[in-house]
Amino acid sequence: MKLSTVLGATLAASSVEGAALQPRHYTFPSIDGTGDWQSVRQTVNFQSNAGLTDVTSEQIRCYTSGSRAASITTSVAAGGSVSFKASPNIFHPGPLQFYMAKVPSGKTAKDWDGSGQVWFKIYAEKATASNGGLAWASMNKGSVSVTIPKNTPSGDYLLRIEHIALHGASQPNGAQFYISCAQITVTGGGSGTPSPLVSFPGVYKSTDPGIRVNIYGTTSYTPPGPAVWSG
Repeated sequence: MKLSTVLGATLAASSVEGAALQPRHYTFPSIDGTGDWQSVRQTVNFQSNAGLTDVTSEQIRCYTSGSRAASITTSVAAGGSVSFKASPNIFHPGPLQFYMAKVPSGKTAKDWDGSGQVWFKIYAEKATASNGGLAWASMNKGSVSVTIPKNTPSGDYLLRIEHIALHGASQPNGAQFYISCAQITVTGGGSGTPSPLVSFPGVYKSTDPGIRVNIYGTTSYTPPGPAVWSG
């Protein structure tokens, strides 16, 4: 066998091995079959897929630089569900959470940045005990869904998906946040009063027990942030 052939085969094998060792990150670029970054605001990690670790950054809101409005707004019936695509599949252990924020009167989902004490939580994924540690059902999922509470008032909203990767969270700033915000219009809504309302940044601290945690040495977990509003 020629030396060049041997070297080529060796380099190819090294390339495959190196790719396998690369950290696997992910984004949530679309909802309900829309194109990537059409109804979902394009995040700053749309190429690197890297997670955010600074909970005091304004990017903790929607992981964008500024508002970076998406081109369309998708209608969703109150009581219906919204599915986010994960690209690639969710690769790290940790909880999914979903928040909503109602767009103020006089604005639309396309021209609002989601600032202020306006966000309420509609879902928090529960952990299960596994081999002396914690596990979550969202691991390895390529699509995840959430139900819009039936009593949510009609109108424009930002719908925020958050997956907190906790594999390195025993170290300071070791939790990684994978976030996207979709622009939606809720139709056929009710007269509920979502609460409690929180702000991003502001609601999380890096020392919160749901953010700074060794998931391999405990069997109980409380996700960070407010209580879920079920409507």
